Amino acid sequence: MKKTKAVLGTISLILLLAMTMNLVGCATNAKAEDLMEDVKPNKVTALDDLSTQNASVADFALSLFRQTNESGENTLLSPLSVLYALAMTANGANGETREQMEAVLEMSVEELNLYLYSYMEALPRGPKYKLRLANSIWFRDDADHFTVHQDFLQKNADYYDADLYKTPFNKQTPNEINEWVKDETNDMIPKILEEIPNNALMYLINALAFEAEWSDPYDKTMVRDGIFTKEDGTKQDVEMMYSAENWYLEDEKATGFMKHYEGLKYAFVALLPNEGVSVSEYLNSLSGESLNALLDEAEATTVEAALPKFKTEYSTELSEVLQAMGMTDAFDAEYADFSGIGSSTEGSLYIGRVIHKTYIEVGEKGTRAGAATLVGMDNGGIFSPEEIKKVYLERPFVYMLIDCENKIPFFIGTMMDIAK
Repeated sequence: MKKTKAVLGTISLILLLAMTMNLVGCATNAKAEDLMEDVKPNKVTALDDLSTQNASVADFALSLFRQTNESGENTLLSPLSVLYALAMTANGANGETREQMEAVLEMSVEELNLYLYSYMEALPRGPKYKLRLANSIWFRDDADHFTVHQDFLQKNADYYDADLYKTPFNKQTPNEINEWVKDETNDMIPKILEEIPNNALMYLINALAFEAEWSDPYDKTMVRDGIFTKEDGTKQDVEMMYSAENWYLEDEKATGFMKHYEGLKYAFVALLPNEGVSVSEYLNSLSGESLNALLDEAEATTVEAALPKFKTEYSTELSEVLQAMGMTDAFDAEYADFSGIGSSTEGSLYIGRVIHKTYIEVGEKGTRAGAATLVGMDNGGIFSPEEIKKVYLERPFVYMLIDCENKIPFFIGTMMDIAK
């Protein structure tokens, strides 16, 4: 079931992956016990160059987004958050289950571990911009029925710096998980879990928080009333922010611009399909390679830009999407092989659900973003151009938040309906 909403406000994102198992466990009233005293991260040597795998990450991001995008509806995902949660989970997959996950995620588990570790280690941070990632694993304290492999926990501690919690999975546990997510997303995601099913064994969570001020913020004189026209021709009133930007984007089907955040480490990318080209048609034409080429070939020139103020919320269940992409065995209790995670006397582990929630705000001062992924186991300067380009986002468009070093999108969205 999908739910979308676009209003004015803040940015944040949550992804919840729920893995299920044929187990009915018992619960106690003990609080979650932090196991990091027992499993301490080992030193890993990070990659110096991520460029050889960036196109694969962008391919996964675009494939996932295309599978979830609905014509006429606002959509917003954090592919990076999804990737971290699934990669942690894949460390416990074996056989055909592991091969399918690697094919969908575009890399082997070993490559994913090293890439995502290196990416997290290299994240730039400054007083006015920050992208932060955090990971945790919560598992049921039920030694009689469920045994977690120590090497699975160790690998996720080594590569993902995952906080580890053994918990009774009682009525208090959702509050503890929600509090962790709330803290790691700077209060942008107050709740991710309502209750824990009886057959739930483990949750693997990624939290992503992004906050940044524009390098060149808008002032009051740059914000004026405007009109946004939907694909069906419906007119909507909107507050439009006008500016002169320095980086112009263009391919055969769209034009756009790139607006940097303070420090020039992150950027907002807007892509406006040409007249007669729908947003869905444009998304279908993009690949990781073509997106990287588009961003690499950005033209340094003045762009008259208009960007609507907006905030959008979105939630979706991704199980069918991931199965359609080829990750089928992981969701089938008969075929799933997550023996690398642990063992249970009550049945085999499989992924039961994948829930994704997002929230984003774009305003005069900048952008805030947050993301959380929960995997549940159950039984530049001004230039003088020859001509001034113009990109007014007055009709449906694609937008992304990217890191400027690797040029991969950690958020992708479509704005189809400002009023929602």
